[in-house]
Amino acid sequence: MSDAGAALSGVRVVDLTQFEAGTSCTETLAWLGADVVKVEPPGRGEQGRAASTDVPGLDSYYFLLLNANKRSITLNLKHPEGCRLLGRLIEQADVFVENFAPGIIERLGFGYDAVRRMNPRLIYAQVKGFAPDGPFGSFPAFDMIAQAAGGAMSLTGLPHDPPLKPGPTIGDTGAGLHLAIGILAALVQRQRTGVGQRVEVAMQEAVINYCRISFARQLLTGHAAERWGNQSQLGMTAPSGIYPCSSGGPNDYVFIYTTRAGNHQWERLLDVIGRPDLKHDPRFANPVQRAANAAPIDDAISAWTRQYTKREAMERLGKAGVPAGATFDTLELTEDEHLTRREAIVSVDHPTRGTFKMPGWPVKMEQSHVRVEAAPLLGQHNRDVYTELLELNEDELTRLHEQGVI
Repeated sequence: MSDAGAALSGVRVVDLTQFEAGTSCTETLAWLGADVVKVEPPGRGEQGRAASTDVPGLDSYYFLLLNANKRSITLNLKHPEGCRLLGRLIEQADVFVENFAPGIIERLGFGYDAVRRMNPRLIYAQVKGFAPDGPFGSFPAFDMIAQAAGGAMSLTGLPHDPPLKPGPTIGDTGAGLHLAIGILAALVQRQRTGVGQRVEVAMQEAVINYCRISFARQLLTGHAAERWGNQSQLGMTAPSGIYPCSSGGPNDYVFIYTTRAGNHQWERLLDVIGRPDLKHDPRFANPVQRAANAAPIDDAISAWTRQYTKREAMERLGKAGVPAGATFDTLELTEDEHLTRREAIVSVDHPTRGTFKMPGWPVKMEQSHVRVEAAPLLGQHNRDVYTELLELNEDELTRLHEQGVI
């Protein structure tokens, strides 16, 4: 739900998204203040509500974390009356977003050409696995498919091990964020031209865009970028890896890296770990030499990091100007007081799931703030939307419900 002073206040979005790629886009618009009306099938809702739930009958946490701040209405698009009502909503909308499997939106009668005739000012936004005009255009896709086809898996893992799926869902959420950027640009352009346009993102191509440094590696070497584990693809140095810390848990490590652009961070590191004698060791005279002699460096650093927790190690190194990051897990991030104050982690109250914490919106704007609200129940806003936007009365709502339209 939009706040009066938010950046996208007054922008109305008709949301026909499901799962993650599309829902990430529309959640972003909602967090920027747009009024996002999520259109779902009566009875079951979008597939993400039930697909990953741990409790039958309750919306999944997967759904809840991807649909905050939206309004939900139910509408049967297989019923002629349902299609007519969606058309009326589209006439009043600024943005239309969908990420159905290839061909579905056209079969429903809401392809771009049809919708443009309904509302020439509309921004019509789509995210698909692959470009519709390419050899894979009719193929379905999920995050891991896009990560494989977009190059991310080929770059993740150790040199002699099989490709590995990165943990973050850059194929899904990454594509959704790219789509949101395109929508925002189209809204700005519409202010000048008065005309809407189609905005399209292919998940494969979004993943490719995240891999630009790997293409720089390819330009340097003339062949496909390799898997380098924790090393930078543009030039190896040492240290560049994770080091064990005192607690010994599965994530009790700190990542330490010193720049390839000189020796200043390396020398600061040696002072912190109490090994200034290594500053003049010819084996470690520059980043190239250090990469070739990484084993003794790793031994020296590990002997030091094992004395401290990962947070202590990060703090001591960071204060000395050495790049270091504790490998915080999701629970540690959820419980971090600073991240909570920043609203990077927020608490929401849900009518069936109760109070729980989730990631908030990381972009901070001086003159726009939207409080994170829990994802809606299925059809929670039927009465509000249909009476406010379409001016339907109670008798009409009752009839539509009885006919299975809403």
